[in-house]
Amino acid sequence: MDKKRLALLFGGKSAEHEVSIRSAYNILNSIDQDKYCIYLIGIDKKGIWHLCDHRYFLSLGRKSAQFDISTSGPQLAVIPGQAHNSLLIASSGEKLEEIQVFLPVLHGPYGEDGTLQGLLKCLDRPFVGADVLGSAVGMDKEVMKKLLKDKGLPVGRFKVYHRSERNSIVFSRLKSDLGLPIYIKPVNLGSSVGISRVEAEEQLEEALDEAFLFDHRIIIEENIIGREIECSVLGNDNPKASLAGEVLAEGHFYSYDAKYISENAARTVYPAKLTSMELSQIQKLAIQAYKALYSKGLARMDFFLTEQGPIINEINTLPGFTSISMYPKLWEISGIDCTSLIDKLIELAEERYEADKKLKTSYQ
Repeated sequence: MDKKRLALLFGGKSAEHEVSIRSAYNILNSIDQDKYCIYLIGIDKKGIWHLCDHRYFLSLGRKSAQFDISTSGPQLAVIPGQAHNSLLIASSGEKLEEIQVFLPVLHGPYGEDGTLQGLLKCLDRPFVGADVLGSAVGMDKEVMKKLLKDKGLPVGRFKVYHRSERNSIVFSRLKSDLGLPIYIKPVNLGSSVGISRVEAEEQLEEALDEAFLFDHRIIIEENIIGREIECSVLGNDNPKASLAGEVLAEGHFYSYDAKYISENAARTVYPAKLTSMELSQIQKLAIQAYKALYSKGLARMDFFLTEQGPIINEINTLPGFTSISMYPKLWEISGIDCTSLIDKLIELAEERYEADKKLKTSYQ
């Protein structure tokens, strides 16, 4: 049986670069090597593409987290429209074999926000995950929450400010409108990067400085008292929701370290201890939000389960695939192991590609 040629894209220019490396390592450990011929393509922190040796990468074990993409292999050039042989070694001009499917595991800007997806569309190849629009709105917390509100789905109170509006951010007004404490975040970032909890006025400026390091817009959200519940979604036009999990973080929120580095900074419960009605509500809302935000392939939906019911926190259209990541673990307890899950994601990418190919691209 001929192996399917798969390009695994990881790394990237975002602050979530190291998370992506961990995700790529776990996928390589889980994927069926007998089914796929794998091209490991690392994108370094400057945005340069490199062809990496996936066998060497796997041999690093736990040291893979420090993998330096910039020195890992020859640089690649990307040429859209070259009869699918669009990747070549930059120094020699040698073309790679035709890539049949791209599997991006990049998190954050330049990987999860629609920019990479636009390039992959130009390469005219199937790729795993949401399309350009779904990726962009999923990453942009302002647009995401406005779309959810427009569909009548429950979200918390929030305010958004551009860098040019910083002088208009007044603590007393935030306290009056949102209560205390509040959470200040970059609009376009994930993995809890750049987030601060503000309980007093003297904490505001430092929190604003931190968030504006990562984006030109920030979102300020109310504190919602409730259990942190997550649900994985899988599918294209007819998505399915997994069993739910619960995050029990030691701190005030599920931090970057708790998600990806320390296995003791947060405790996760699989499945979450929910009533059948609560689980049904979570799963129904997860699918409704998934469709409202134009997602395809996969996403993880995050909720706060309050006394009044679930409130949607956010969507993650390329969730982490590390050894402690919630997305694959929730499918595992729902009956789909990581190896089968990767196969299904590739099938969904090809399914969407074939459907798109049937669309007309010209009037004549």
